[in-house]
Amino acid sequence: MTGGSKNMTVRLTPSPEASGAARPAGPTVGAGFARGLLEFAVRKGADRLALMEKAGLSAEELADQDGRVPMAKYVDLMRGGIALSGDPALALHFGEAINIARVSIIGQIGRASETMSEAFVQLNRFVRLVVETENSGDYRFQKIDRDGATWIVDTRLNANAFPELTESAFAQLICHTREFGHDSNKPMVKLVQVTHPRPEHWQEYERVFAAPVEFGKDWNAMQVEPEWTEYRVAREDQYLGTILRGHAEGLLKELEASRTVRAQVEAILLPRLPTGETGIEDIAAKMGVSRQTLYRKLKDEGVTYEQALDELRRRVALHCLNDRKLSVNETAYLVGFSDPAAFSRAFKRWTGSSPGKHRG
Repeated sequence: MTGGSKNMTVRLTPSPEASGAARPAGPTVGAGFARGLLEFAVRKGADRLALMEKAGLSAEELADQDGRVPMAKYVDLMRGGIALSGDPALALHFGEAINIARVSIIGQIGRASETMSEAFVQLNRFVRLVVETENSGDYRFQKIDRDGATWIVDTRLNANAFPELTESAFAQLICHTREFGHDSNKPMVKLVQVTHPRPEHWQEYERVFAAPVEFGKDWNAMQVEPEWTEYRVAREDQYLGTILRGHAEGLLKELEASRTVRAQVEAILLPRLPTGETGIEDIAAKMGVSRQTLYRKLKDEGVTYEQALDELRRRVALHCLNDRKLSVNETAYLVGFSDPAAFSRAFKRWTGSSPGKHRG
């Protein structure tokens, strides 16, 4: 292996097993959703550049509608927006004003559902594309009957650490489903209960929700009319909804794959390939785990560390040679071979042909 490094940049598509290796670690928010909040805060008076700086966000991070932004940056974006706009109820107003169909595919899927019950199923399936959260059960939102009343419950854990997300989520669910009620004179939501303490802008809750609000309760929940599930939706073409669900399924698979240990290993390995600093001990230390723990976690995903490293080298090599921008020797160096002959042997094992023939 060589010890130096060249000024080369490699961009390659992650493996199917580790798709999304470049995505942020930890919970994330859809970039389109974050961009919607940014634009809303700017309209409310926040300075764009100052807000992006507060959140540590770049224009590139928000450019891809289906990209991901770390949750920590979204929290800073929300709280920076509140400070810079001077609107303490910014989260409520964001949920009230912005229909999720405008900032995420999930809203469009919901509007193509036949009934609220079907829309609710789609919401639970794809809500992670909007915001990833840790929940108390398999699904973030649950319909629960308690004491003869029907409740929609947000099971997000540690909700009081970021109550603004409760504010915006409930505002969106309440304000943008009113049109589906059969009787406009009969409010769909009868009562809202939240776990966080009453804020100074508490009266704005009741205006936005058009329902009484109780603070410091044991759950985050909305009491709805029992017939809520049968309300008709179908505001968008259902054929379009089928197409959108297919796209959302693909995004969900990418998101799930991006959380694999293998994806994390590849993200750390990629810039280290030319230097030869690819030992499992080094990678484990970078991830903050022991060598044995990393080996076991990879084994649980059906791959050894050596297999993951070998497959990454193969994909990088094929990428470089297919682009025809690098010579065989440069490609050998880039994937960690100081001996071109050793690289040729490895490449033949990977593909059955020599790297020169593959490059054409």
